[in-house]
Amino acid sequence: MHVRLQQPTLSPIAEDVAQGLTSMPKTLSPKLFYDAAGSELFERITELTEYYPTATERKIFQTHASEMIAQAAGSTAVVELGAGSAAKTVLLLEALAKTHEPITYYPVDVSAAALEFCSDRMREMLPKVRVVPKVLDFTQGMPQFRQVPGRKLFLFIGSSIGNFEPLEASLFLKQVRSSMNPGDGLLLGTDMRKSREILIPAYDDSQGVTAEFNKNVLVRINRELGGNFDLDSFEHRIVWNSDLSRIEMHLESQVAQAVSIEALGLDLQFEKHETIHTENSYKFTMPMIESIAENGGLRIERTWSDPKHWFTVHLLRA
Repeated sequence: MHVRLQQPTLSPIAEDVAQGLTSMPKTLSPKLFYDAAGSELFERITELTEYYPTATERKIFQTHASEMIAQAAGSTAVVELGAGSAAKTVLLLEALAKTHEPITYYPVDVSAAALEFCSDRMREMLPKVRVVPKVLDFTQGMPQFRQVPGRKLFLFIGSSIGNFEPLEASLFLKQVRSSMNPGDGLLLGTDMRKSREILIPAYDDSQGVTAEFNKNVLVRINRELGGNFDLDSFEHRIVWNSDLSRIEMHLESQVAQAVSIEALGLDLQFEKHETIHTENSYKFTMPMIESIAENGGLRIERTWSDPKHWFTVHLLRA
């Protein structure tokens, strides 16, 4: 009789961490932010005075939710990609529930903890809405949603599209389009280009919440993969890259140092001031949005904005 030893199962973040930290320059995928602690920190960020996108987009929904639902025309299911707390989504579902019953809400997220919080909150606030959470990496395609009966309204709000490179953004929209049936729509939130005096504080707040959020990815690697990152030797760094129209978030090594990650058998060397690039947040112009939508096989049917035109929400159709 032969006994087969079972190999230990690595954390699901292992491949992303190994690939990112062995590339030059070093990177980490922003999806690694969203463990339970990271999701909670991000919700705190959205409540900060400096972080204008959430409040601005919420105001757009407060003002225009009924118009959005009317334009979407007959949707009976809402599929939210990267649901988070779904605080703004409540406004849309309330408007939709006035026109149709029953309504089904499918929050989709990579974080089970975020989905549980979102689902509990939605059931409490809108008990007549059926909530069906899905733990999925929605960047990999979601063909199962083509089987959902009735017309669907997909949501990708909060300017999460800005975390993708432009080509990747178009490829992502193609993936979403492949999950849609004729008549389905996609509401897309986009943060617009503005002065660095507004942008920099939004990502480097005075309370240090965004810095803690950024460093939490190192906490997660230490916990899940046996890393020995010293958080005090890395600093949160924000760059406004005007040429590429994006905010860049980095973790900068304050000293020359060695770091090991036991589960990956990985030994890393950092030079002083070397960074790990953790996130991009593109800030859009309308031609940029039209380009990624067209390349993704979608067209902009209607756009809503705030009075300052700091943020826009678009209804896209195939």
